[in-house]
Amino acid sequence: MSLAPMSPVPSNPLFAEWPAPYGLPPFAALHIDHFEPAFETALAQHMRELDAIAAQAAPPDFDNTIAAFDRAGRMAQRLELLLDNLASSETSPPLQEVERRLASRLAAHRNAIYLHAPLFARIDAVRREAGDLSPIQRRLLERLHLDFVRAGALLENADRERYAANAETLATLHIRFGQNVLADEAAFLLPLDTPEDFAGLPESLIAATREAALERGLAAGRHVLTLSPSMVEPFLSFSSNRALRERVWRARSERGAHPGEHDNRPVAAQIVGLRQEQAALHGYPSYAHYVLTDRMARTPEAVDALLMRAWQPALQQADRDRADLEDLARQLGEPLPIAAWDWPYLAEKIRAERYALDDAVVKPYFSLDAMIGAMFDCATRLFGVHFVEIANPTLYHPDARLWEVRDAQAQPVGLFIGDNYARPTKRSGAWMHIFRSQSGIDGGTLPIVINNNNFAKASPTLLSFDDVQTLFHEFGHGLHGLLSQVPYERLAGTSVLRDFVELPSQIFENWALEPEVLRRHARHVETGEPLPEALIERCVRARQFDQGWQTLQYVAPALIDMALHALPAGTPVDIEQFEQTQRARLGVPADVGLRHRLPHFQHLFSGDGYAAGYYVYMWAEVLDADGYLAFTEAGDPFDPEAARRLHRHIYGAGNGQDPAQAYRDFRGRDPRPEAMLARRGLLPVAA
Repeated sequence: MSLAPMSPVPSNPLFAEWPAPYGLPPFAALHIDHFEPAFETALAQHMRELDAIAAQAAPPDFDNTIAAFDRAGRMAQRLELLLDNLASSETSPPLQEVERRLASRLAAHRNAIYLHAPLFARIDAVRREAGDLSPIQRRLLERLHLDFVRAGALLENADRERYAANAETLATLHIRFGQNVLADEAAFLLPLDTPEDFAGLPESLIAATREAALERGLAAGRHVLTLSPSMVEPFLSFSSNRALRERVWRARSERGAHPGEHDNRPVAAQIVGLRQEQAALHGYPSYAHYVLTDRMARTPEAVDALLMRAWQPALQQADRDRADLEDLARQLGEPLPIAAWDWPYLAEKIRAERYALDDAVVKPYFSLDAMIGAMFDCATRLFGVHFVEIANPTLYHPDARLWEVRDAQAQPVGLFIGDNYARPTKRSGAWMHIFRSQSGIDGGTLPIVINNNNFAKASPTLLSFDDVQTLFHEFGHGLHGLLSQVPYERLAGTSVLRDFVELPSQIFENWALEPEVLRRHARHVETGEPLPEALIERCVRARQFDQGWQTLQYVAPALIDMALHALPAGTPVDIEQFEQTQRARLGVPADVGLRHRLPHFQHLFSGDGYAAGYYVYMWAEVLDADGYLAFTEAGDPFDPEAARRLHRHIYGAGNGQDPAQAYRDFRGRDPRPEAMLARRGLLPVAA
């Protein structure tokens, strides 16, 4: 696929129906210059469709207004999904420029939709006289009406104009924030040249640094470390070169916090100010209050209460763990007090000794290919779906792989794309997205789902156990998109409340730790021997190790996110000073640090999906830990009845009903947080 600009523009494949097998985008024929003219046509077409809905002479009803709205904008949506995916997975300076130019245009289009007064009048009329609608129709009506209200449909005159202007500015700032982080990540390369540079590193990481050098055009035999988490995290855990550990830790921590072109601190402050104004225009005391009215949590106080239930026990556990780390540091001649770049290194040595888990011994049992097979096998045994790889697909990058997904009767369910390797043209982290949503529109559309990871490429690629859990996590999201069975696209797949969307991903992680799964799939990459039973037992027991540190690393950014977005409208923010003040207020230990600092916190500032919402992972963990007990109580990790309920009420149901009720239908009761705390080793299960 060529994504370089070209002139003149030949026939634009984005205008036509995509003829590639399964409706995949025309990657091979795609050029940068195709995007903007295609978007202009698609957005204009979408508005004509909406104007026609609004101008109908017939009285508004569900079919001619609500269902018609759900069907509108097919071309615009597929283009936006294509651009979103390429900008995240295979970007370039020209594509980033197109993304920046289109950001405000797309935001203006969304404003034109949700501030379309005649259209909203029809939707509001249907809601007032809903009549005899099915539960799924009523759900779509309520969600669609709320979408309009939350986007400013009830605002008037100057407030409406101000809200629209804010939305367009925010769209541009979100793009800028994410591109700044990517620029800092791409700019960092740490050459490893001397024996001291490699001290303590496992062979799998050394192989990955060699592959990273080749990918960047360096001579054979060179080695470089990048800021990919799959390189940084093992480096901090295994490198005995303390000076290099500090250098890598600081580079990772300080992304987006450098004066100059890519400084995200003023960008984030401007985003916060605009969000405060948005909330005030809606009549809410803070942006957090505005966001949480459409979440399971409902209020900032409920979020803080959950997070603090984990925070205090985690602080106490970290204090106990620190004493062990300091003892080890003295034995090794490491300086005291320990620093944030020392904790993972010392903890890994204790983990290896306490549980006899040597990374060099364990990782060869977790090849990427074998773990992909494991997650597919779990999906087959739970939900009856099968994955058939398509050889030599035409996709956007050679690393991406394609599978056709079929049900137990060999009927197509959708397409799954796995893009698992880090590269300079790809943002960091791991995520699921779609190129097309499931729906019942026009006889039904099958989903095209993509999972992105950032594993360090090697031959073979070996995963840490954290990597395996990440792989399963994102595939849980993928299954949520693939197994969706709802008639309306607005309610399909992962279009659920943000603190419910992590349930399908997090509960699927549990199968990565099931001894039955490990026995079947965790086999030595060279000998084919299964993972020894003793190692399986140690892997399972080690799950609670260092949970004080891991919990603090997550909960502190979640609490800071909530505090930041709970500020009243008009409160000026110095991003760096605010973060320091909150760290002091919470008592974040300096040797633990933050997994996410505000200047690179893409969950919060590369979009609004997780703003005042980073807590959702722990909220969903309450659901997942409690929900997995359904299989534990049945005595079978693949219990057919529990799997049937999980499929029907969680993975397949989309946003067809209130998520609290969906969970009750699956579990038979409300969730209990004790299971989550007990799994982390922070609180025993109540008797």
